[in-house]
Amino acid sequence: MDNAIQEKLITSEAEELGDFKERISRIKENMEDCLARTLDLQIGMSSATETLCGQAFGAKQYHMMGIVLQRSWLVNLITLTILLPVLTFATPIFKLLGEEESIAKSAGISGAMGALCISSWFLVVGEFVYIVGGWCPDTWKGFNTAALKDMLPVVKLSISSGVMVCLELWYYAILVLLAGYMKNAKVSISAFSICLNITAWGLMVSFGIMGAACVRVANELGRGDTKAVKFSTKVLMSTSVLIGLFFWILCLVFGNKIGYLFTDDEEVAQSVADLSIILAFSVLLGSVFPVLSGIAVGAGLQTTVAIINVVCFYIIGIPIGALLGYLTHLQVKGIWIGMMCGVATQTIALTFMAWRTNWDEEVSKTSARLKKWYLKSPDESYQNSDHA
Repeated sequence: MDNAIQEKLITSEAEELGDFKERISRIKENMEDCLARTLDLQIGMSSATETLCGQAFGAKQYHMMGIVLQRSWLVNLITLTILLPVLTFATPIFKLLGEEESIAKSAGISGAMGALCISSWFLVVGEFVYIVGGWCPDTWKGFNTAALKDMLPVVKLSISSGVMVCLELWYYAILVLLAGYMKNAKVSISAFSICLNITAWGLMVSFGIMGAACVRVANELGRGDTKAVKFSTKVLMSTSVLIGLFFWILCLVFGNKIGYLFTDDEEVAQSVADLSIILAFSVLLGSVFPVLSGIAVGAGLQTTVAIINVVCFYIIGIPIGALLGYLTHLQVKGIWIGMMCGVATQTIALTFMAWRTNWDEEVSKTSARLKKWYLKSPDESYQNSDHA
C-alpha cells in the first residue's frame, strides 16, 4: 500500500513537473514569437528605405541615400521605442495576465535568443562602421539635420511597408495556429510545419530575387527609363518561374518521401505525403508572388499591396482554410488549400496590377517626388559659394 501511494505521488509530481516545463516552454515560445513579430514590423518598415534609396541612386542623387537612411533610422527607432516596453516588462505583463510568478519570471532571454541578439548586434555594428567609416564616400556625407525635414512622407511609406510585410508573414502564423486546433493536433502541426519549412526553402530563393526586383525597378524608375523597367520585370519574373518549376518537379517526384527528411514518425510523414501535390503548387506560387511584391516595393506601391494582402489572405484565404479544415474531413489539408487560395488570389491580383501599371506615369511620379525632396549636397553648396 505504501509503495502504491509513493508511486502515485512520484507520478503526480512528474506530471506536475512536465506540465510546469511545458508551460515555461510555451511562455518562452510566445516571447520568441513576440520578438519575431516585432522584427517583422521593423523589416517591413525598412523596405521603404529600399524604395527611396533605390530611386535616388537611379537618379544619381547619391548623397540623398544617406539622408533617407537617417530618416529611416529615426522612424524605426521611434517605432522600436514604442514596442520595447512589451518585451522589457514581459514578467509584469504575464503576472497581470494571471500567470504564476515562477513561470512569469521564466519569460526572459534564453541562450538561443541571447545568441541571436549578440550576432544581430555584430551585424548592425559592422554595417554601421562600413557606411560611416569612409567606404561609402558618395552616399554618406555625415549626419545632417536635413534628415529631420520631410519626415511625414517617409513615415507614411514606412507604415505602409510595415503593414504590407506583416500581413504577409502573420498569415502563415495564423494558419499554424488553426492547425493546432485539429483533432490530432500534434500530427497536424508537425505536418503543417514541415510543409511550411519546405515552402520556406523555395521562398528564400524568391526573396533574394525579390530584393533584386526592388532595387532594379527603383533604379530604373529613378533613372527615368520605362523600357528598362518593363524589361527587368520580364527577366525577373521568368527567372523566378523557372526556379519555381524546378522545385515544383522535385516536390512532385519525391513527394511521398520528402517528409522523412524531417521525421521518422510514420503518421507525420504520411500526412506530409498527402499534402505533397498541393505543396508542389504552393512552392510554384511561392516563386512568383515575392517577386511581384518586390516590383511593387521598387515602385513605392506598398499601400496597394497591403490592401491586396488584407483581401486575399484575411478575407479569402483564412476563412476558406477554416471552413475546409473544421467543417469537412480534410483537416490540415483543408487549411493548406485555404492558404493556397489566398496566395493564388494574391498572385493573380499582383500580376494584374503589374500588367496594368502605367510605367510612364510611375516614372513621372518618381521624378516629381525626387525633385520635391531633393536637398543640395555639401559639395554643391561649396561649389555655389565659390562661384559667388
